[in-house]
Amino acid sequence: MTYPLVRRSRAHVLDLDTFAAQARLHPDLVRRLIALGLLEAQRDAADRWWLAPAELTTVARIQRLRAGFSLNYAAVGLVLDLLDRIEVLEAALRRQPGRTAAHTTTPTTITRTFIGG
Repeated sequence: MTYPLVRRSRAHVLDLDTFAAQARLHPDLVRRLIALGLLEAQRDAADRWWLAPAELTTVARIQRLRAGFSLNYAAVGLVLDLLDRIEVLEAALRRQPGRTAAHTTTPTTITRTFIGG
């Protein structure tokens, strides 16, 4: 059996009801979003859910996608994954030295030769 050396503080996380109130959602909907994997949450020994305040921005993204594109929750999860991957790839491109953005490159000239003209 192992015992933690340091007790984790709950000061930096919100319980499910507080989180739901701040997100202006019903707690059952927050539980559903957790079950679908759209929100990251931790469960304690008393079987209570705890969420980081940063997850409030994820809720806002979910609400914008649902309202703007009429997506179901499965599609929202896919779109969030793709947006996160795009963000990582764009950050990697920005870190590459000597690399210019695609929209700032000069156009190339295409020469066409017509046969039998």
